[in-house]
Amino acid sequence: MTYRLRGKIVTYGVLFLLSLLVFFPMYWIIRSSLLNLQEILEFPPIWFPNAFRIDNYTEVMARVDFGKYFINTFTVIIPVLVGVGLTASLTAFGFARLEFPLKNLWFSLIIMTILLPSIVTLVPTYIGWSKLQLTNSYWPLIIPAFFGGGAFNIFLLRQFLMTIPKELDESAVIDGASYFTIYRKIILPLIKPAIVVVLLFTFVGVWNDFLGQLVYLNDSNKYTVSLGLSTLRGANNTPMNLLMAGTAIVVMPAVIVFLFGQRYFIEGIATTGIKG
Repeated sequence: MTYRLRGKIVTYGVLFLLSLLVFFPMYWIIRSSLLNLQEILEFPPIWFPNAFRIDNYTEVMARVDFGKYFINTFTVIIPVLVGVGLTASLTAFGFARLEFPLKNLWFSLIIMTILLPSIVTLVPTYIGWSKLQLTNSYWPLIIPAFFGGGAFNIFLLRQFLMTIPKELDESAVIDGASYFTIYRKIILPLIKPAIVVVLLFTFVGVWNDFLGQLVYLNDSNKYTVSLGLSTLRGANNTPMNLLMAGTAIVVMPAVIVFLFGQRYFIEGIATTGIKG
């Protein structure tokens, strides 16, 4: 056995073990959601259900109106994805392709905001939305997405744009194209993998957001899936198997979205940041 082959075996073995470690919590949630309470409490644990308790899911759906929570969540997610995809890509295009005074300074200031924890700005931000009388609505969760949705999104797309030759822009300018035409017809098709990465991160972030939605939403009819799951957990005497079934219902859409977008996700991550 050659040294190179042994290295590959060790590498793939380590990656396989790490994959099992990452996958195990998801497996345990699904496994527990298909057992009854007595089987969950057995020791040593049952690793594979002898019978699939699908009725756990029907009982959870009867206790909690997840259908309404899903609709509420997508009411927030869809405009957030539109806002982030549009404004983050436009801002990144400006920093990567255009020249204007103090460009590096403005970009540095944007990147510095990554160092500022969101919890620090939570109270003053809430006070601002409260003064505008927009609390207990989806607006505080949607409007920030139309300002780039965060410095990380702008940074990621800007780094991807830096890998695209500027000669494409110069050729389009010679042909009489405006900057917006270059952005729409040349840049957007080329940065599709990076945009998918940003949208995937945004989707998962909004889907799993609990604190922001808890702060701004007071009406239970406006709750999203994260808050809906907390109502199930907060209900009296909710057995563990039903909690796991509810968790699986909430987690699976995010997993499915990632599986459909993983090809673009891997491509975007692999080609972002090659050129600074």
